[in-house]
Amino acid sequence: MLSTLVSHPVGYGWGWGPGPWFLLVPLFWFGLIALFFVIGSRRRRRWAGWGGPGGPRGTGSARSVLAERYARGEIDEQEYRARLEVLLAADAPRE
Repeated sequence: MLSTLVSHPVGYGWGWGPGPWFLLVPLFWFGLIALFFVIGSRRRRRWAGWGGPGGPRGTGSARSVLAERYARGEIDEQEYRARLEVLLAADAPRE
């Protein structure tokens, strides 16, 4: 019997073959690739939500918020220009 097992052409013994276990290797790689895609999409979404290096989620820069408020009519032109001057003065390099 041992000589039959050793001389078997497939090498799995008694002719059973690999069974369902051969599916685990492709499933592992598929799961690993899917995990990379999920992590990458979450990081990209988080980075885009924070506006890149610009600021926290949903706020954007102070100038863009001011421009949006002016466009919606929450502030008038005079207040917009006054606040914009304050922002530009704060961004100007100090000597």
